[in-house]
Amino acid sequence: MHRLLVLYYSRHGSTRQLARHIARGIEHVDGCEAVLRTVADIDSQGQCMADDGLDPIVTQTDLETCIGLAMGSPVRFGNMAAPLKHFIDSTSAQWLQGTLIGKPACVFTASSSLHGGQETTLQSMMLPLLHHGMLIVGLPYSEPALHTTQTGGTPYGPSHLNHGAGTVLSKEEGELAQACGKRLAETALKLL
Repeated sequence: MHRLLVLYYSRHGSTRQLARHIARGIEHVDGCEAVLRTVADIDSQGQCMADDGLDPIVTQTDLETCIGLAMGSPVRFGNMAAPLKHFIDSTSAQWLQGTLIGKPACVFTASSSLHGGQETTLQSMMLPLLHHGMLIVGLPYSEPALHTTQTGGTPYGPSHLNHGAGTVLSKEEGELAQACGKRLAETALKLL
């Protein structure tokens, strides 16, 4: 089985739900396995803290052995959350070795406001992936749900807009996340 890493940070569960849908999309592709991982939270002193226990904490080995990467974060003032950035900042050895060069990646996010910075957050996650030499996979407008969504979803990647009704994804958000996971896995297999 070819492993694709679905790496995320989620404080309230919305980004985790997107990660799970992306993983389902990956696993719709024969020969592909989604590996769900999270990052440790950071306390006010900048130290890593214990996680919520729902998914294992990512390791450098997870990054090195994947054939593709889906990376997600909640919106934090139009940027990725600090715990995810903290992990990415620790990947200099992989950058020096060229571990991720030529592998496909996609990004995803969640916010609680319509104009809260979803697209800039997605772009902020793309930047270090481009520096790693990864190939960014977005969502094409051939995905019907991208035309009808009234909540989340962009050509930059899946997203969720929490209207205060909890962390339940809309039908379109779930469809787009799964479509992106499937597209990531199919692309990764073509690049092997």
